[in-house]
Amino acid sequence: MQYVYMFSEGSAAMRPTLGGKGASLCEMTNLGLPVPQGFVISTDACLHYYEKDHAIAQNILDEIFANLSQLEALTGKTFGGTEKPLLVSVRSGARVSMPGMMDTVLNLGLNDEVVEALAKDNEKMAYDSYRRLIQMYADVVMGIEKVKMDREVALVVHKYGVDSDHDLSVIALKELIQRLKETYRIEVGEPFPDSPQVQLVHAVEAVFRSWNNPRAKYYRRMHDVPDNWGTAVNIQEMVFGNRGDGCATGVAFSRNPATGEHELYGEFLYNAQGEDVVAGTHTPLPISTLKETMPEAYHEFERLAEKLEKRYHDMQDMEFTIEKGKLYMLQTRSGKRTAQAAVKIAYDMVHEGTITKQEAINNLDVSILDGLLHPQFDTENLKTIEPIAKGLPASPGASSGMIVFDTLTAVKYTQKGKPVILVRLETSPEDIEGMHLAEGILTSRGGMTSHAAVVARGMGKSCIVGCSDVIVHDDNTCEIDGKVYKLGDEISIDGGTGCVYHGRLKTQEATMLQEFETLLEWADELSPIDVYTNADTPSDAQTAIEFGAKGIGLIRTEHMFFERDRIRAMREMILSRTPKQREAALTKILPIQRKDFEAIFTVMENRSVTVRYLDPPLHEFMPTTTQEIEELAASMNMGVAEIKTVMRSLHEYNPMMGHRGCRLAITYPEIALMQTQALIEAAINVNQKGHHVNPEIMIPLVGDVQEFNYLASRIRNLADALIEKAGVEVHYRIGTMIELPRACLLADKIAEEAEFFSFGTNDLTQMTYGFSRDDAGSFLKDYYEQGIYQQDPFASLDQEGVGQLIQLAIAKARGVKPNLKIGICGEHGGDPRSVKFFRDAGFNYVSCSPYRVPIARISAAQTV
Repeated sequence: MQYVYMFSEGSAAMRPTLGGKGASLCEMTNLGLPVPQGFVISTDACLHYYEKDHAIAQNILDEIFANLSQLEALTGKTFGGTEKPLLVSVRSGARVSMPGMMDTVLNLGLNDEVVEALAKDNEKMAYDSYRRLIQMYADVVMGIEKVKMDREVALVVHKYGVDSDHDLSVIALKELIQRLKETYRIEVGEPFPDSPQVQLVHAVEAVFRSWNNPRAKYYRRMHDVPDNWGTAVNIQEMVFGNRGDGCATGVAFSRNPATGEHELYGEFLYNAQGEDVVAGTHTPLPISTLKETMPEAYHEFERLAEKLEKRYHDMQDMEFTIEKGKLYMLQTRSGKRTAQAAVKIAYDMVHEGTITKQEAINNLDVSILDGLLHPQFDTENLKTIEPIAKGLPASPGASSGMIVFDTLTAVKYTQKGKPVILVRLETSPEDIEGMHLAEGILTSRGGMTSHAAVVARGMGKSCIVGCSDVIVHDDNTCEIDGKVYKLGDEISIDGGTGCVYHGRLKTQEATMLQEFETLLEWADELSPIDVYTNADTPSDAQTAIEFGAKGIGLIRTEHMFFERDRIRAMREMILSRTPKQREAALTKILPIQRKDFEAIFTVMENRSVTVRYLDPPLHEFMPTTTQEIEELAASMNMGVAEIKTVMRSLHEYNPMMGHRGCRLAITYPEIALMQTQALIEAAINVNQKGHHVNPEIMIPLVGDVQEFNYLASRIRNLADALIEKAGVEVHYRIGTMIELPRACLLADKIAEEAEFFSFGTNDLTQMTYGFSRDDAGSFLKDYYEQGIYQQDPFASLDQEGVGQLIQLAIAKARGVKPNLKIGICGEHGGDPRSVKFFRDAGFNYVSCSPYRVPIARISAAQTV
């Protein structure tokens, strides 16, 4: 088995083996782009490293050094040599982009002898590169706290009276190197390694280890990246953007990642190395400046950006270095972008003829599109308020919250339900959890391609960077516009304009972009399934229609009973001593429920509407406070003790598996009959007014065909009698929710009687796993940490277990009724990964909450 590949041996198709970065370096090499030579250690080698107890096998080491010899031959340089020394970078590269999550070491191959050889050409560059190597090696390879090395840099910068480490003289750099080496020796207990070969092996091991560092594991869980993919390692000849005049390094996008405009967009630094740009420690220049100072390199980069965009059929995020006027490409990948930019780029590239509609839909990252649907600050309110600071608008969206200065505090505040804004000098990969939990991010340093900007855009979080008006102190305070803000003070940020405001601001609903509506229409053309919504009110239904829902897949009728004017009648029904009393209480509920149905049916004209009959156990409707119990007793002319006795009788040890769903209707058929009367009369009334509706009646929690038949026959008898009496044509169907493993196993028998199936994946997941989604959160985190589960099965469908039950049920049901309508109405109906499973399994529709409808429409059409 081959574990190491020269750039000339790989291609874009080898992404699983070479990782995203390695595959793109190979592809750019094959396209003839100016790429520094190198080789890739595969993801297979990483997995082998973990299988062999964190050790690189000798045969893999042999391959690494054989390829290093080839690299020496290609470059005419020698690794560790003192004539033409070869320095390399060691970078991680997972199959998918994980910005900032794993580790990099630059300038590898330097020691005291090699640096002197390198210094013959450019003394300052040589010693600057050496001190950078020691700093990065100490941090990444040896795990020395970064602050300890940074402290030495700050001391030398202060001693020589310069503004930054960029301004240090050769003498100062030599002193700094000795300080860094001494700190390294104290921390590690041995000198900094002078063997380039040892440096290389240890750096590769460090990159392999970084695949399982806490921030990488957290990122993988957040983005549903499997733990068993591993990371590749890219070994590449160093080129130097810090060699003096005519040198620069930068990051740029082929289109604007914030707006989507078709323009080269990015930043760079003169006389620097790439990490300086993305680390956020220096504020870079816009790439347009390069057009004036290095026009040849700029125009060459512009040409290559266009070429790469056409090759990859997507907007590209590229790293480059200019060494003595010569341009080198160090990386290309599909760029992270805001939701607004994603839509515009996809729309524009179709109209430019660069990509197809299917490619446009596939290119959309649905995880960020929620940003189009979320509130913005009220524009009228903003006219009367002056911002207290302004920075770079890195990621749009309006957010307000309490100021926190670190991840731990963000966790504490959000656990208490307090929204937070993370305020930092600059962010680093260690801040990933705090950024994920925060409503927005504000940094005083960094540019549009800094860590904060890139990660926030990927998360769809509002973010402002490079806001120098914000002075962050070490004592959990910051100064903005002359005022000191403490931990817990409230601010608001607008990531679309870069403005920071005092206090909490009013927001207004977002309006959908016309381009996004067009993309959604394309998605509907391409998708084999429809998207419905779960809605319990007319306003929910109206919102869903505006978002493109084709129908309602779930009306939870119990939600209609919890409002103050209805809950008392419901409690009277539960407390009734006789069927006659129960019917009297239900008579009070009937007109209210009928009116609710009429309102929803009117909104949903000519669309499918599925109504689930009463599902939860009755104890959920009973009062919980002493005052409420006393009030209920007085209104019912009952004693408090009597009511408490009834409540105790309703208690169940495991209510989610108890007296609920169709079991309630079998015990109290008058409930189902009241709901049938309300529903059918509402349909009759709406049809008489010229609005057409064909309701679907859904019986929940069926586990046996006899349960279904018992209720369906009674429902049908009453419904038909009401329709005949009214003389109005109403077409209705009676189906069931499939949410019990037994129902899946007996799906063929149930399908013979039911007119449609709707999978209730919330309960089906509970019943299959044997734990409650209300309680599972208390222990599932331990499962994630131990690698037992990769994700929450209630958030994204368990395709191996629950999914297999679903596929079995569909095969059985369609075996007896090939055209049976099948849908899903659990929370999984809005999860992109789950939606693709349902589409491929042959569902007719998915149903989700109104605000998830657009995302589900896109997901249903994506083929990758």
